[in-house]
Amino acid sequence: MSTPQWQREWQSSITDPATLIDTLGLDPALLEPAHQAARLFTLRVPQAYLARMRPGDPHDPLLRQVLPLGTETEDTPGFTDDPVGDGASLHAGGVIHKYHGRALLIATGACAINCRYCFRRHFPYAEANASTGQWREALAYLRADPSIEEVILSGGDPLSLNDRRLSQLAEGLAAIPHLRRLRIHSRLPVVLPNRVDEALLDWLTGYHLQPVMVIHANHPNELGEDVAEAMQRLADRGVRLFNQAVLLRGVNDHADTLAGLSERLFTIGVQPYYLHLLDRVEGAAHFEVYETEATTLMRQITARLPGYLLPRLVREVPGEPAKVPIPV
Repeated sequence: MSTPQWQREWQSSITDPATLIDTLGLDPALLEPAHQAARLFTLRVPQAYLARMRPGDPHDPLLRQVLPLGTETEDTPGFTDDPVGDGASLHAGGVIHKYHGRALLIATGACAINCRYCFRRHFPYAEANASTGQWREALAYLRADPSIEEVILSGGDPLSLNDRRLSQLAEGLAAIPHLRRLRIHSRLPVVLPNRVDEALLDWLTGYHLQPVMVIHANHPNELGEDVAEAMQRLADRGVRLFNQAVLLRGVNDHADTLAGLSERLFTIGVQPYYLHLLDRVEGAAHFEVYETEATTLMRQITARLPGYLLPRLVREVPGEPAKVPIPV
């Protein structure tokens, strides 16, 4: 069987800071700090995503999301290795069960792109991975709790797994009578939109579980026509589409950008869902936008957009029964 195109593109991703900096014609002074940061959290960026960046611009909002910086190596008070309390909610088989009625499976630790603000950049994937043992422990946990009606596949990025393994999982989930919805959290349809192929659509929509996909785009420049076509393929098969973004300094901390993101999402059939305040993970302090700034931005876009285009501004707080809304 031939390797799907998306896998070939993923395998050719840039993982060397020198290649990234040279390809974009950036200042060589960025190289040594990038190497230092990449030793703590590796660089990975697909060529297709790189092609959307402005050459020679160190402030390009897509580059900012993937370029390792020296500030990542600094200790910042209040920033920890588990900012959202995943560890306290982790169960056997890579299941994270925080909220009533739904549980999350850590399907894999792999991603198509390593976002520098990732709240799971320190997560112990080797010890907590639902795919270990062909999903048996994870499925057993879900089967034993009839209050769980929705399963969320996360990671890493669940769509970095091949369709054969994901089809096995979907079949196992569909056999659990109290499950109603299957939700996928993935950045792959944004960074490698050809991941949305017929094999993916077949297992995602081939069972009685209602399919939901939450993509992750932070800036309208990420949403080209190839992404729009991928969203159309999903919508045509009945997949409900939402977006969650993270508010990031130097990326989307401007009302024009946030309004443009919501407008572009809606144009391609995706509902703006969440705008997260940064999870305060070690290495990401330079991305933080303070709550007072965030509420000002939300008031600005509220004055410009209809209500259905407004994402909910939230913060994840360990121990809370749901995402915590931020009053605007």
